[in-house]
Amino acid sequence: MKNGVSAFAPASVSNLACGFDVLGFALESAGDVVHARFDDSVETVVISDITGDDGRLPRAVRKNTAGMAVMALLEKIKPVPAGISLVIEKKMPFASGMGSSAASAAAAVKAVNHLLGDPLDETALLECVIAAEATISGGAHADNAAPALLGGLVLAREVDPPDILSLPVPAGLSYVLIHPRVAVETKQARQALPASIALKTGVSHWANTAALVHALHTADFALLARAMRDFIAEPIRRRYIPHYEAMKRAALEAGALTFNISGSGPAVFSFCSSRSTADRVARILTEFCDRERIDHGMFVGAIRSRGAVITGATR
Repeated sequence: MKNGVSAFAPASVSNLACGFDVLGFALESAGDVVHARFDDSVETVVISDITGDDGRLPRAVRKNTAGMAVMALLEKIKPVPAGISLVIEKKMPFASGMGSSAASAAAAVKAVNHLLGDPLDETALLECVIAAEATISGGAHADNAAPALLGGLVLAREVDPPDILSLPVPAGLSYVLIHPRVAVETKQARQALPASIALKTGVSHWANTAALVHALHTADFALLARAMRDFIAEPIRRRYIPHYEAMKRAALEAGALTFNISGSGPAVFSFCSSRSTADRVARILTEFCDRERIDHGMFVGAIRSRGAVITGATR
């Protein structure tokens, strides 16, 4: 057995407009790191440190998604040979709409599973991440959990048990993600949504979700642009995002195919047909934010094909 290991899991974009709770993709570079090691001074799991969170995240195992996911993992493989200590490195903003909690949970179960000799497969690990996410968000969904653990662009057809479909990524497809530095709590954003929707609205979403999947399979960027429309969450959640409509106009005028909210927000993202277009859209949006004095982070890249990975051994 190893004494300690480290794992990285990527940030993610979820919903993709019409795919509420079922579509998501992994970001190229942003994400979190978790270090796990055996610790004889504890009986089960302890979070010994968290960095990069300005002291805002709970250290209590059953109040932190990384800790909850690891506890769910250990329930599957009793008995555990020793206590386990976790150190979480937050390398991305949280309450951002970028799947921060899923990234920490995915990195944690990847590290602990490897520490124990990889007794569980990816489906079992995903169940652990989904369970932890459900506790803090108020509902079980895998549109952040699956890309964080597995990578790529995915459709979560079902979460219990997980039925995750990997969708093709057309050549050239790039994203621009901008994160206005205001916090939007996932549970609050979910509670603001309607409990029911009109049948006509549902039909529009089903049609657009099917069209989006077809567009990805056929590399039809024009269809992708037409399909990525959100009639449910966007009308409500855009109120939490400064200058949302103006940013949307700027991105589309600069050549973006789409402009949508990432997860619960406040992060927003565009798909572009090439990296050069994505760079232009990113420049235009940066200039807009600078003019409006919007403190923000910017991420540009291609969809990451790999999910959580072991990055090395620790002592």
